[in-house]
Amino acid sequence: MADDNAADDLGGGDLGGDSGAPKKGGGLKGALPALLKWILIALAAVIFIVTVVFITVKLVVGKGNSQTAIPVGVEFTTAREDYDWYSSLDQVSTQTSDVPPASVMVRVVLGYKKDDKQAASEITARRVEIIDFLRRYFSTKTVEDLRPENEEVLKQQIRDQINDDILSNARIRSVMFTEKNVVTQ
Repeated sequence: MADDNAADDLGGGDLGGDSGAPKKGGGLKGALPALLKWILIALAAVIFIVTVVFITVKLVVGKGNSQTAIPVGVEFTTAREDYDWYSSLDQVSTQTSDVPPASVMVRVVLGYKKDDKQAASEITARRVEIIDFLRRYFSTKTVEDLRPENEEVLKQQIRDQINDDILSNARIRSVMFTEKNVVTQ
């Protein structure tokens, strides 16, 4: 009996065929955990590498803006963009918002990207809306607003408002006045 207690104290209570060592599973059961372990290691390595590359690119690109600009001569500048011009708008005649009002007669042409058939067709389809907009636009201006030194501002405002409020798919790139007469009384 003393021998039985000694065996129990030493951890050898069961002297049968099972010695307490884990069994190795055969086939797929044993390989699956090892395969999953290596897949997770490879995935973590890929994520780490992508993160390092991303941060490195951000740092390099972010510092690129502080470089000194090299002046470019006239011979190296790019040519201006060529436009197709929509010139079928009627002459717009209206009065300014001054007291007494002045008469304004303007003929406007609209420039759009060369060979843009969609822009040409949309401008043609919205021709009446554009003419009405131009009439309303010039009737809100004063003689002072229509002075020659303010023409670039007028052209930009007309272009932006037509693009934002009237056209949906096409874009006007430029506005030109082929005729602009302001007659005060």
